[in-house]
Amino acid sequence: MRIILLRHAESLGNIDELAYTRTPDHALPLTVRGETQARATGQVVRDLLPGPAAAYVSPYVRAQRTFALLDVPAERVVPEPRLREQDWGNLQDPVEQEREKQRRNDFGHFFYRLPHGESGADVDDRVASFLNELETRIAKDPTHPDTVVVVSHGLTMRLLCRRLFVWSIDLFESLSNPGHCAIRVLDHDGTRWRLNEPFAQWRDSPDGTKQLNGTDSR
Repeated sequence: MRIILLRHAESLGNIDELAYTRTPDHALPLTVRGETQARATGQVVRDLLPGPAAAYVSPYVRAQRTFALLDVPAERVVPEPRLREQDWGNLQDPVEQEREKQRRNDFGHFFYRLPHGESGADVDDRVASFLNELETRIAKDPTHPDTVVVVSHGLTMRLLCRRLFVWSIDLFESLSNPGHCAIRVLDHDGTRWRLNEPFAQWRDSPDGTKQLNGTDSR
């Protein structure tokens, strides 16, 4: 089984923080640069497909548009809400959001619950639910492709890998988001998962754990 993880291309919110005060997070479009990024990444993704693929895509506009521009041949395309970005609330007040970012940094990104949204732990729970259901679907449906393309968001990608590789919270909080249209490939050899490329780390994990390929307890 292969899972190809892809972060969406650059969106309006990535270049204009005030966009979140005018437009719901889920409706933010790609920038012109983002559209170019997505088109350029399409061939890279297509080259990683060993055969038929299924796609599970965050329902946010920036992820859906990224997938459309990839032009990936998928036998089934599923808008999957559990792959959405961490919820920060509705239209956001910029002053309050800066306060929340500081509080989250002080408290810890995984457990800090945003007053009108989610904690990282909430995202972790829904990612786990998605992975469990995907595993069941593939096991029970002989027509489901063994290759899956997931178009999602930076934090969601890191948490999906955290669940698969049983990484510690300390390690997760030490990892940086991948860049726009960055790809991570997860392969299961029948025994364990392997990650083709580690995530960048902005610090050593306080508990001393590391990203070790092929460490999957499931």
